[in-house]
Amino acid sequence: MLLASIDITRIVREAGLLIYPLGICSLVAIFIIVERFVALRRSAVIPEDLAEAVIEGRAIGGDKRSALGRILDFAAHHAGDVEATKAYARLEVIKMEKGVSYLDTIYAAAPLIGLIGTVTGLLGAFSVVDPLTRMPDPVQFTESVGYALSATVLGLCIALPALIGSGHLQRVIDKHAAQLDVLLERVLARQASLAEKKIS
Repeated sequence: MLLASIDITRIVREAGLLIYPLGICSLVAIFIIVERFVALRRSAVIPEDLAEAVIEGRAIGGDKRSALGRILDFAAHHAGDVEATKAYARLEVIKMEKGVSYLDTIYAAAPLIGLIGTVTGLLGAFSVVDPLTRMPDPVQFTESVGYALSATVLGLCIALPALIGSGHLQRVIDKHAAQLDVLLERVLARQASLAEKKIS
């Protein structure tokens, strides 16, 4: 009922030139959220077969198609260099975070861009004066004030999905990072035990 009484076309039109930066923010947010959801799926980060092989202590090399695979491959080629392997694992986590920080910028910036549109719209509404009464026309003034808020509405509509997407993606990254850390410790412990056996 509420949406039926709102002229979406006019809301977009009343946003003026600010609709372009708001539109860019919207497209960038959608792209980042979709791209990260695809990139952070479990099979692309921690495939089940590789994780099981690490847990069971089977000798296996990385396939380089997943984050865990690349870490295993690096660990195999740099056996004994624990710090370098851990640093490489941190780099893989940083790669997973690619683009997520832009979502934080978008959900902070979009409402502010909208607020600029609202302020300029209100200035325009107050400048509309009836030449006979030298007072603002109440009907036109109320309507103008209502639509002056359109830019802020659009900014908030962009900010909310960006905020939710950023929060969810960060939780997924944290979960993957914790799992990779546990699996890496298993790999390093196995390498250390093999090195001790060779020495003895």
